[in-house]
Amino acid sequence: MSVDRRQLLSSGLLGAASVLTITGAAQAQASETPPSPMETTEYIDLWPNGASGLINTSLKETTEVSGTPPFGRTWGVTRPRIGVYRPTKPNGAAMLVIPGGGYRIASVDKEGRNIARFLATNGITAFVLIYRMPAEGWEKASDVPLMDAQRAMRLIRRKADDFGIVAEKVGVMGFSAGGHLCASLATRFDAKVYTPIDDADTLSARPFLSAPIYPVVTMRPDVTHKGSRENLIGADADEAKTELYSTEQQVTSQTPPTFIVHSEDDATVPVENALLLRAALKQAGVAVETHLYPKGGHGYGLTNPDLDWGPLFLNFARVQGLMQG
Repeated sequence: MSVDRRQLLSSGLLGAASVLTITGAAQAQASETPPSPMETTEYIDLWPNGASGLINTSLKETTEVSGTPPFGRTWGVTRPRIGVYRPTKPNGAAMLVIPGGGYRIASVDKEGRNIARFLATNGITAFVLIYRMPAEGWEKASDVPLMDAQRAMRLIRRKADDFGIVAEKVGVMGFSAGGHLCASLATRFDAKVYTPIDDADTLSARPFLSAPIYPVVTMRPDVTHKGSRENLIGADADEAKTELYSTEQQVTSQTPPTFIVHSEDDATVPVENALLLRAALKQAGVAVETHLYPKGGHGYGLTNPDLDWGPLFLNFARVQGLMQG
């Protein structure tokens, strides 16, 4: 069944708690990209005794750097962790940043470290999630990314005093397939996907707010990103599994306020993904701000000055109370 964009848009254009913009490139102004400091040396392992369930014992973490400018992409992660980016002047807010890559690789530079530096420049303590890929040989493969995301949120909150943040005010931002994981965390934060191992696992994994950027949202074969579906749940997943991992089907009134960005000409992840999520959030009465660009394609992070969504997110975060000022 095809998705009618006009129907999806009309389902959520009204309401004080919601904002949607169709943004033209001429309206956007380039934000200043902060200079790239040295890479952080502060990493925190998610699982103190190592990640469990590895079947593929030959798996080895690999990072490839390519492109102009060069960006790193990582796969084969066996030691899931978060990289910590501390602002010079922290404002008490924090964000977990999840790079995308079709649940095959993680775009750790463009959609991870670059984003973390932008957030830290604006006073937000940022944590880049280096997570396991589901199709690389793990037990409970479809839940492996969500295990890492839940655990990361809980560890950040347990160590809130060390980071100088407010434990409650930890949001999540994700890109492409990382946007799917971001939306999964926002909708299935209390799903029992792993056995608790310490006191951190008594804490909530619910984000204060979420920001899926050009996200994979649904696993429906007619709308999803094919590679993400195949890697996460398999090309032949049945209807029940498809629904469980389709984040628009998991939205409730407890889903946190959400900020969505997408481009209407995205040939990798159809914009219908963003529209499905927006419609579900509106149906549940959840605050949602949506920015659609006529052009922009996919995978731009903060590198396209014509798609200046960074300041828009900061304003959304202030309005929602993530930080002051």
